Amino acid sequence: MNYRGPYRVRTVEKPLPQILHPEDAIIRVTRSCICGSDLHLYHGMVPDTRVGSTFGHEFTGVVEEIGPLVQNLKVGDHVLVPFNIACGKCNFCKQGLYGNCHESNPMATAVGGIFGYSHTAGGFDGGQAEYVRVPYADVGPTVIPPDMDPDDAVLLTDVVPTGYQAAEMGGIKEGDTVVVFGAGPIGIMAARCAWFFGPARVIIIDHIDYRLEFARNYAKCEAYNFKEMADPVLFLKKATDWYGADVCIDCVGCEAEGNTLQTLTGRIMLMQAGAATALQWAVNSVKKGGIVSVVGVYGPPFNFAPIGNVMNKGITIRANQASVKRLLPKLIDHVQSGRLNPKELITHRILLKDVPDAYRLFSSKLDNCIKTVLVP
Repeated sequence: MNYRGPYRVRTVEKPLPQILHPEDAIIRVTRSCICGSDLHLYHGMVPDTRVGSTFGHEFTGVVEEIGPLVQNLKVGDHVLVPFNIACGKCNFCKQGLYGNCHESNPMATAVGGIFGYSHTAGGFDGGQAEYVRVPYADVGPTVIPPDMDPDDAVLLTDVVPTGYQAAEMGGIKEGDTVVVFGAGPIGIMAARCAWFFGPARVIIIDHIDYRLEFARNYAKCEAYNFKEMADPVLFLKKATDWYGADVCIDCVGCEAEGNTLQTLTGRIMLMQAGAATALQWAVNSVKKGGIVSVVGVYGPPFNFAPIGNVMNKGITIRANQASVKRLLPKLIDHVQSGRLNPKELITHRILLKDVPDAYRLFSSKLDNCIKTVLVP
């Protein structure tokens, strides 16, 4: 897959990746996914997304070659590769903050390295390809259990960990009301994982009816269309006896709809790093002293957000890229025990050579698309 500019991707032949460091591995891709954050790149929303880049940060594959210092993998292993590129040795990795590795993206002050993303995340080629170079191969890649479906495994690289961490960061307690903004794959998974923490209600807000129906069935939650409301914040206040939700989760990020000013300044004029509509609704819908969890992607340099309400309501905001490696043992157990069935999110399987059609399908939300997997 090769990025040629906003709304333009195609398949091309590129040189095979090579071992560049003794801790590298070369992976032959068996599954890769298109993520909602790939659409931010595709739509030209993320700074320093360069022509010629190969996207894709959700992928599984077979180890074809390893560097001389790699000890935990062998040729032939079928692995899932977390979207974070993490060294495993820096101060942040030692804290379990694998999404904030200080070595994989040393020119940045925030995010660590990410496969197949903008050069703000290191400029690494991603997994929407036949082969990928994987740095720090002893740290991230995890051998897929022999009894696990590869379709489940590929969703453990991002969707499941991000959805789970979104709920985890919310500090959900027994009896809470949780509101999730966004019924894409991450929002649906966050709503599903919220139930692990014992809330009384889980509500999901979106504006596309087929996604809301999917969320009702998969996440067993309440689901509402904000386009049928005069004011989503007022609706949620009424639904919570005017207190507000205990926890609000933003799973939308920079391409949110629902507010004309945010859309104009964030998505059309690019005066801010995307439309922060979902974040604004989350802050205004949560109760005093509540928690707002943010996993929706916002890029540099800044966004218009109601920081005064955050202070005056005593809100706690928790946000980060998911620390996939930290969460994998728990989430693999959830999948193997049947408590989670990630592959049910997959609605479309498309050959890698047809990647332009796959992006158009996912971007335009055609054919009731929830999650697309690319098969080389």
